[in-house]
Amino acid sequence: MKVGVPTEIKTDEYRVALTPAGVRELVDRGHEVLVQAGAGVGSAIADEEYVEQGAQIVGDAAAVFAGAEMIVKVKEPQAVEVAMLRPDHVVFTYLHLAPDPVLTRGLMDSGATCVAYETVTDRNGRLPLLAPMSEVAGKIATQAGAFMLEKPLGGRGLLLGGVPGVAAGKVMVIGGGVVGLTAAEIAIGMGAETYIYDRSIDRLRELDFLLNNRCSTVFSTTLSIERMLPEVDLVIGAVLVHGAKAPHVITRAQLGLMKQHAVLVDVSIDQGGCFETSRPTTHSDPTYEVDGVTHYCVANMPGAVPITSTFALTNATMPYIVKLADQGVRAALGSDPGFMAGLNVAAGRLTYAPVAGDQGLEHTAPEDALALIPTPPREDRPCPSTSASAAAPSSRTPRRPPTGARSARTSASTSARAARRGRPPRRWRPRTTPASRRSSPACSASGSSRRSASASARCAPAACCGTASPSSTTPPPGA
Repeated sequence: MKVGVPTEIKTDEYRVALTPAGVRELVDRGHEVLVQAGAGVGSAIADEEYVEQGAQIVGDAAAVFAGAEMIVKVKEPQAVEVAMLRPDHVVFTYLHLAPDPVLTRGLMDSGATCVAYETVTDRNGRLPLLAPMSEVAGKIATQAGAFMLEKPLGGRGLLLGGVPGVAAGKVMVIGGGVVGLTAAEIAIGMGAETYIYDRSIDRLRELDFLLNNRCSTVFSTTLSIERMLPEVDLVIGAVLVHGAKAPHVITRAQLGLMKQHAVLVDVSIDQGGCFETSRPTTHSDPTYEVDGVTHYCVANMPGAVPITSTFALTNATMPYIVKLADQGVRAALGSDPGFMAGLNVAAGRLTYAPVAGDQGLEHTAPEDALALIPTPPREDRPCPSTSASAAAPSSRTPRRPPTGARSARTSASTSARAARRGRPPRRWRPRTTPASRRSSPACSASGSSRRSASASARCAPAACCGTASPSSTTPPPGA
C-alpha cells in the first residue's frame, strides 16, 4: 500500500503523523511511504531521517494525496484537504466530527473511508489512541491554568502552589478520566488544593488510590459543582462522552458565582466544549474573557509540545497503521471490533451512531458501509512476509569446510565432545550424493516448478495481501 503523510496545516499544529520508525516498519513490509517535504520539521524530524528509512519526499500536499492510498494525519482534514480526497482513500486521523457538521458532510461527499483515532477502542473498552494525547493535554491544562492566573496575563495574581504562610490556590477538575487524572497529578505536584469530580463511584475509588489520598474526590452533581465554584481559582473541564458532543457542566449563569479573573481551561473543546461559554482558541491567541472569567480553550493543546506529542501519539497509532497497510481496511477492521468502532465515515455513509445522533443524520452500520467501499484494481505483488522469507536463503553464506587453524579448533572441539559422550569422534568430510539419487535436468525442472507453484499458493494475493487478481470479479474479504 502507498501511505501518505502530509504536513499538518491547522493553526499552530506542529505534530506529524508518522516518525522515521514508522516509515521503517512499513517499508520493511513492502509498502511505500510518501512524506510531504517539511512534514516533520515542527517535531524536530528532518526530511533526511525519513529518506534514510526508505520514504519518498514529495513537494506538496497535492502530490501526497494524489499518490497515496492511505492518508495518515494528526488533526482533522481541513477544507483544502477534504477537497483532495477520493473514494478510494483511507483516512486515519483524529476527526472529532460531533461538533463539526460541515466536516462531516464534506467527508461523506468525498466518498473516502475515514477512521478516527478517538473512537478506536481496545478489548477493555478503553481508548488507546486518545489516551496519549489526553495525558499530554491534562498536564498542559494545569500548567496553562497556573500561568494564566498571573496578573500580567489577566489572572487573579495568584501563585497556585502558595508559599509558607500564604494559602495555596484551589483547583477543581471536572471529569476523572485520563485528562482529569493527569491534570490532578500536576496540580497536586504544584502544591494546589485539588478537588476532582466524577459521576462514577468506582472511578472515584480508583482515583483515591492512584493519587494516594492527596486530593478530595467528589461525586459530580450540578449542586456540588455550584457550591465549590465560589471557592476555586482554576477549573479544568475534562468531560468526555465517547465520540459525542461534550455536555455543559458550567453554564454562563454560574460564571457569576466565580471569583473575578478566575480561570477556566476546557480540554473538551475539540468535542464542542464542556462550558456553555467555550469557543475554540489557538496557541497564538489562547484566551478570552466572559463575565470577568478567563477562558483558555485551545483545541489542540498537545500541539504546543510536538516533540513529546508526536512520539507519544505514533507509539500508539503505528501498530494500527501497519495493520491497515498489511491487511486493507476491510480485513483490518473486520477482524477487530474495537478497530471497527473507529470507522466514522465510509462510502458516503455516516457510521458512528453518537455523531449521527448529535447531528440528526442517518446512521449506517459500519459493516454495511464497509461492504459498499469500491475496490479499485491493484497490481498483484508478493506478500511482504513471504518475499522476505524467500529472499533470506539467497543472502546466507554457503557452508564451507573448515581450514587451517579453524579446522584444528573444530576438530579439537569435536574430539572433546565425543570423548565426554564415550564414543569416537566424527571427522568432517564433504557431502556427496550417490549417482542413483542425482536428479536429471527434467526432474530438476519439475521440482522447480513444484516449488514455484507451492510458493505461489502460499502468497496468493487474495488470501495474503488483500488484493484480487485481475481476473477476479468478486472482491476478497481483505480488499
